[in-house]
Amino acid sequence: MSVNTSDNQAALPLSGLRILDLCDRIGQGCGRQLADLGAEVILVEPPGGMASRLREPLYQGQSLTFAARNANKKSVVIDLAVSEGKEQFLSLLKSADIVLDGTESGYLNAKGLGAAKLRALKPELLVLSISDFGLQGPYKDFKATEAVHMAMGGELSRSGTAGNKPLLPPGDMALETAAIQAAWVALLAYWQRLHTGQGDTLDFSINDAVAQILDPPIGVTGSASAGRTAIEVAIKGRTVVDFVPGQLPSLALMYPVFKCVDGYVRACVLNPRQWQAMSAWLGPDHHFKHPKYGKAAVRLLSIGPINELIAALFADKTREELVLAGREKGIPIASVAQPSELFNDQHFAARDFFVDLTLEGATGKVPAGYQRIDGQRVGFRQPAPAVGQDTVAQCVARLSDEAQTPDPFGSEPITRRPLAGLLVLDLGVIVAGAELGRLFADQGARVIKLENKAFGDGMRQSFDSNPVSIPFAQGNRGKQSLGLNLRSEKGIELFKQLVEQADIVLSNFKPGTMDKLGIGYEVLQSINPRIICAESSAMGSAGPEASTMGYGPLVRASTSLSGLWRYPEQEAGFADVVTIYPDHFSARVSATAILAKLIQRRATGVGGFVDLSQAECIMNVLAPEFLRESLAPGTMVAKGNSHEFNAPDSVFSCQGDDQWCVVSVTSDYEWQGLCRAMGRDDLAEDSRYASALGRVQHREQLEAMVTQWSASLSPYQVMMACQAQGVPAGNMLRLSEFLQNPHYKVRHFFRLLDQPTAGRLLETENGPVGFSETLPPPVINRAPAQAEHTRELIRELLELSDQEIDTLVAAGDLEIGKPADWGVARQRLKTLAVSLGVKTILKVAAIKARLK
Repeated sequence: MSVNTSDNQAALPLSGLRILDLCDRIGQGCGRQLADLGAEVILVEPPGGMASRLREPLYQGQSLTFAARNANKKSVVIDLAVSEGKEQFLSLLKSADIVLDGTESGYLNAKGLGAAKLRALKPELLVLSISDFGLQGPYKDFKATEAVHMAMGGELSRSGTAGNKPLLPPGDMALETAAIQAAWVALLAYWQRLHTGQGDTLDFSINDAVAQILDPPIGVTGSASAGRTAIEVAIKGRTVVDFVPGQLPSLALMYPVFKCVDGYVRACVLNPRQWQAMSAWLGPDHHFKHPKYGKAAVRLLSIGPINELIAALFADKTREELVLAGREKGIPIASVAQPSELFNDQHFAARDFFVDLTLEGATGKVPAGYQRIDGQRVGFRQPAPAVGQDTVAQCVARLSDEAQTPDPFGSEPITRRPLAGLLVLDLGVIVAGAELGRLFADQGARVIKLENKAFGDGMRQSFDSNPVSIPFAQGNRGKQSLGLNLRSEKGIELFKQLVEQADIVLSNFKPGTMDKLGIGYEVLQSINPRIICAESSAMGSAGPEASTMGYGPLVRASTSLSGLWRYPEQEAGFADVVTIYPDHFSARVSATAILAKLIQRRATGVGGFVDLSQAECIMNVLAPEFLRESLAPGTMVAKGNSHEFNAPDSVFSCQGDDQWCVVSVTSDYEWQGLCRAMGRDDLAEDSRYASALGRVQHREQLEAMVTQWSASLSPYQVMMACQAQGVPAGNMLRLSEFLQNPHYKVRHFFRLLDQPTAGRLLETENGPVGFSETLPPPVINRAPAQAEHTRELIRELLELSDQEIDTLVAAGDLEIGKPADWGVARQRLKTLAVSLGVKTILKVAAIKARLK
């Protein structure tokens, strides 16, 4: 293979970091992300190469998934079953910082190379165990696939529409998003080692990560949720996307998809200004001209007839016409893109997003990487290596030649918070903004949320006027709040004074906003050369489409994800109606790049700029699919629940109403196991099903047989029967079932958050790794009321007197709030409303909106 990019590894943030990568079936994206950021990542492969080199889809015998997930790595072949191989491995270990262990449970221990042995030889070594369900818990020996993780991580229960089967999302969304969180954990542990000198064995679970990242059951929800939790938004899981008079409409109807002349577009008409523009476009004669319809809660009650009017308006126009008209009128509209259209998209071309990748006989296109750092794309430098492309002797010699004086280790106690001592100025809003700041606060950084009532964070809005709603609390726990007016000259001056002391500035405004305010990166870097600024937006901070409105549903549409996340038998069966992906995921991508820059700053003393595009996050997850589409046009389409290359591997109905499980047969051995689980020896002996190809050819018959068997069992019974025979399977876990799940309990997945305005202790997610010696669990502190800490922060950090602060408050440069306190009567009202159920809450909210 060859690729048209240069090798500039020495200038990258993680240059000098050395990693041994033993990930095969899972976790390869972790090493790829660290390699993109500059680490030297060496694949340690068995004779003949890793099994993932033969993972479908193949092109000229080469796995496209392997090609996408292993770029920028090196490869050595070591036989760990023989003494010579063990010696070779240990010779590489001498100069390694991190071992990524994605091998099957007990594999390295059986070779005499378990984590305890490796760390005895090298105490400062970090061993990151990446497994499906972690090293502890009742499911630790379970087998899993992408589909199983979607079921057991809670995503499947919300994917699709009511009345249809739950729908598996496209690609390897679960496995790849988890791999990025593994990279975040690896760097956190490395950062901690730089301060303590201590190594660690880290127990990382793919399933834990999936539950935290895709659509967490207790995490931040979007602003359209009006302060309601994920369970309240999708109390029954999949939502009804049709408008039924007399029934409470789904919030999904606020993000409708409309058919037009050459395809589909998606519109997001949310705030009053956007509705006024849409109302004018609909003409003077419709029935929804009253000002009350400017309120989304009121409009939702009539959203069916309103969307019918919009559908009629859009029907005779092209996607391009609608997108341009929406831009002109201030109405957020995006084309539901086809994957092939994105290869020649001028915006992604301007951002160097796709690169050429030559395989034997053809050249394809693949997403280059997740981030742009300091104005440069961080991603593909060289293609995935051939088996044994490098030798152990070469790697050892190179590491010796390149050896530098290692960074001196600190001697701080391992109980320290990993990011303690860092000051973060958090301008982030809504989900992605809240989540990124929280990740740093969880790890001990002092995170100050800068707010202003005139331009408030939409996450503070709630149906019951709660000053700190539950979703807001989940995303902003552990932060302090400073009321600062960035529209005033003095407010900007105060902000710059804070920057002098800060380490990181986070924002996810519309691109260009920071520059317009006079606090863009160049300005801040001139004030504090060590500052690291990170901006997150829908399409990135630069490029022809940078100003695109950053609503998640529009980003999913414009990246082709909406078109792929669709029931294939239904032309308009779009199923990404409840998800807020990729907000939580993009926060992890940003956090990983920021931490890499912090590591680099220790050596250089200079900060930097991280530019993140949510669109590019989505498309990088789909990198193997884009590569295949570029080589075989027409292959990147909605595929539904049945796996293209395995059978039976799908979602199956079980006993009871809307009860489902996933069963995934990925090998001949697992097929035999499924036959035993079903008590069907006759199928095990049938030559038609003896091979993967034969099973795929008879997919319909096999799926019907599995359905007949599963229909008389609960999802849990199917899962346990299959797992007992070594077959990957998982029950579809609903949000309401998470808290009672025995595996999550053992892994301490949930903690408690004491948020006074909630009226009860809230379950909240724990840290990003299940068990670790040096990464302590987060200290769970409440989220702040707006401007609650202004006085103490300005007094402490800027050393202003109370009189000076009062003068600034009077001038409107600062705002001072109070700790939120509901009072007894208001708390009783909330408790009563909750007891009546979410539908009643929404109806009350709608009535209140009408009265206003």
